[in-house]
Amino acid sequence: MQDETELAERIARVALGQSRHVAKILAGLNNSPPPSTKAAQAAAIKLLTVPEGKETWHRDGWIFQTMSWLVATQASPSSLTRAPHMILAHKGFDGLQLEIDQTTGRVSTAVIFEDKATSNPRQTITGEVWPEFKLLESGDRENVLTADVSALLCTRPDVDPDKAIENIIWKQVRHYRLSITVGSQDFTSDEGRKQLFKGYDDIAIGDVTRRRGEIFYVEKLRPWMKALAGKTISFLSS
Repeated sequence: MQDETELAERIARVALGQSRHVAKILAGLNNSPPPSTKAAQAAAIKLLTVPEGKETWHRDGWIFQTMSWLVATQASPSSLTRAPHMILAHKGFDGLQLEIDQTTGRVSTAVIFEDKATSNPRQTITGEVWPEFKLLESGDRENVLTADVSALLCTRPDVDPDKAIENIIWKQVRHYRLSITVGSQDFTSDEGRKQLFKGYDDIAIGDVTRRRGEIFYVEKLRPWMKALAGKTISFLSS
């Protein structure tokens, strides 16, 4: 998705609560958008507006989580990918994606997302992401994961949720996807990315498919996010 105007429109649709419509577009379906109300537009604009005197971190974090969802949904349209939370600074998982084994009917892969819009990527990874993934590997919040998986499976009436979640107690079924912003080209080379994600294999051991790492390169992160939010609000206002 190279066009920022198109990106802003899709973020706006998600902010309106129309993630299902956006997912259909990403899957290649050409359908008309659902109607929206003035109240929904106002709420979406509020979601993307930073209150006077407040930091932009929560707004920027939500936008980046939505961008991460867009990429993950487009890359794997057959998977079940949870739409972004509509509450800023939600304390749950940043994202969740499920792959269902068509033969057994069980969850074959549960991908837990960590999406970080930051100007200090390596420090954020070592100080925030690795500790979170380490806790999840130890079984922490397994009840939350089970509940979130069950809720997501409710969108698939053809899948038996009780049967589907049997596999998620096994570590190899739990995969991790870290998406992070970088503002230095030092991290865009193969060697730079190795340094950025150094230690990942010590946290989520096993096959490399359990460890996904993605970067989004943008210089001057906060001004870029502000401009993108402005384009999104303009679309909503029109």
